[in-house]
Amino acid sequence: MVLRYHFSLPEHAINGGNGLVKRNALMILGRIGKIMDKKLSFLENGISQIGVIVKDLDQAVENYWNVFGIGPWHFYTYEKPFVKHMTYLGKDADYSMRLALSYFGPMRIELIEIKEGNSIYRDFVNQKGYGIQHLGILVEDMQSSIREAEVMGIKVIQDGSGFGLNEDGHYAYLDTQEDYGITFELIERPKGRKDPEKVYPADAGKN
Repeated sequence: MVLRYHFSLPEHAINGGNGLVKRNALMILGRIGKIMDKKLSFLENGISQIGVIVKDLDQAVENYWNVFGIGPWHFYTYEKPFVKHMTYLGKDADYSMRLALSYFGPMRIELIEIKEGNSIYRDFVNQKGYGIQHLGILVEDMQSSIREAEVMGIKVIQDGSGFGLNEDGHYAYLDTQEDYGITFELIERPKGRKDPEKVYPADAGKN
């Protein structure tokens, strides 16, 4: 996937003024063009997760297990202080959601039920209803990946960090819904996860 943007400078900056102004303007455009024709390196990792917002998490998990045989599911509630730091639209936030994680082959599936606070999950449901909300991409260095996205003009609209055993782990949603039809989530998984609140089906947690 290659992201390309079109930039222009005022005509007088290129065709008018002295030669130095013109050369500088062309140099800026050249540099921008090279940056914007670059690939986002983290896209080479492919998609590792599908995120789906559901109305009733427990019922949805039962449906996935009973109809498709997908499971077991590990349940968590993401809220403070379980998640140490949260932002929404660039500001500190305090939203919460219940989620359940499982795998379909190598693909992780995340089901999300909205609880409290403003979030991109609530925005999505208000605008589009329930359904597939994001595609997740694994990254090794979150800060480097965020900077790379920002160079491309793509900002983080929501994130959370510190949910791992060692207060590691970080997720960050990029502002890609309008331009690309889906929200991309960058995921730096914690080295160790805290125990889930429950496992479904219950006997799967005994293995």
